[in-house]
Amino acid sequence: MKMPVGHVVDLLWRWKAWILWLGAAMLAASLAIMYGLIAHTDPMRAVMSANRWFVLSALLLPTGYMIQDAVADAMTVEAVPKADSSGVPYDQAARKEMHTTMQTLGRVAVIGGLALVALVNVFVFHDTDALPAAQKVELYARIYLWSLVIPVLSVLGVILHAFLRQNPDAHGEEKTQPNWSVLGGSLAFVVITLAVGLGGVPYGQEVIFLGSFAVIVFLLWRLARELEPAAREVLVATAFVLFVFRATPGSGPGSTWWMIDILRFDESFLARLSLVAYALTLVGMFAFRRFMAERSIAYIIVFLSVAGALLSAPTIGMYYGLHEWTARYTNGIVDARFIALIDTALESPLGQIAMIPMLAWIANSAPANLKATYFAVMASFSNLALSASQLGTKYLNQGFVVSRQVLDRATGAVRVPQDYSELGVLLITATLVSLLVPLVAVLAVRALKLRTA
Repeated sequence: MKMPVGHVVDLLWRWKAWILWLGAAMLAASLAIMYGLIAHTDPMRAVMSANRWFVLSALLLPTGYMIQDAVADAMTVEAVPKADSSGVPYDQAARKEMHTTMQTLGRVAVIGGLALVALVNVFVFHDTDALPAAQKVELYARIYLWSLVIPVLSVLGVILHAFLRQNPDAHGEEKTQPNWSVLGGSLAFVVITLAVGLGGVPYGQEVIFLGSFAVIVFLLWRLARELEPAAREVLVATAFVLFVFRATPGSGPGSTWWMIDILRFDESFLARLSLVAYALTLVGMFAFRRFMAERSIAYIIVFLSVAGALLSAPTIGMYYGLHEWTARYTNGIVDARFIALIDTALESPLGQIAMIPMLAWIANSAPANLKATYFAVMASFSNLALSASQLGTKYLNQGFVVSRQVLDRATGAVRVPQDYSELGVLLITATLVSLLVPLVAVLAVRALKLRTA
């Protein structure tokens, strides 16, 4: 849905503030419904069934976020000037650095918000295991009530933008005309997804992926016609390299199951790991900002592929007993939790180092009158790569079967036995694929003498 919404945002760009207000209203309505269902269940049920209220809330929340995100993406393009105060145009390197800084700040806001939510949850639910169920319900209601500050903050941003904006037509954008290819392609995308998803078609995930891939590549081709030939070549090469990098498969949930069941990592420790990851991601984004601005995306992909493979080694090592060896020679200091903590600290910024250059490139190359549309199509293309990654992960897990013990609730009998015997080979295979496939993609682009952003 983000593609047609993005194009509508371009068509209604003069009224973007009202679009943000609409998104905020949808967020507030969704959160208020959830608060009402938890804190005032009977009055809510008197109006409509709880299931219907929940479905309505579940539809409003992501739709509101999507609407605001489409506007915010386009505003990051508008916020970066094309010329200095004297009217002298900035060169490409300077614009790339400014777009990198802008996207870094955007990701800082996202990661900072996630970290804040994690901290609030840790604080609210600390030592609540012994609380009665009714008091736990009150805590959940309080969380939803506090979360109503989120749409308020987004509206405050609209008000602040209205005061700070000095020249709304600074970029001299031409009026956007409806692009029926984008609208028609988006409709085809939605129809394919709903028809296959609701129709129970065999190999539905693969059919949705192939159909979506055809539609999105068609839309990219149509949008590429808006660019100069040199920019079009960069678009093709950069999109290919990024797609391959993000489409590499992972190991799936088996490694997390193994850490919980075998290494005895409890939920509390995993939550602390998440907080460490968020905090160090924020630091890493600023530390690597110049690196992301000065290096090409191909160079960054090679760096991230090699770094990711090296940082997978500790987890693979622990599967084969590395933590037992280090604990024995360090008097128990460097145990499994210590290794996991250090590995998380080193690995956490890498995901955002991959995201920020991609977002900066999209913003830098987006046509002025199609910025929200361009962002939406490229975001869909990026999400399609993640769908390919999920398919690859599924195939790997079918080849190397890892299972967690499942008990029958009624009898306590073992329905699915625990089996981590193939996890080591799965981790090694996923690491090698994630290292070699992006490197081959970069070499192919270089061999064809194409240039990435």
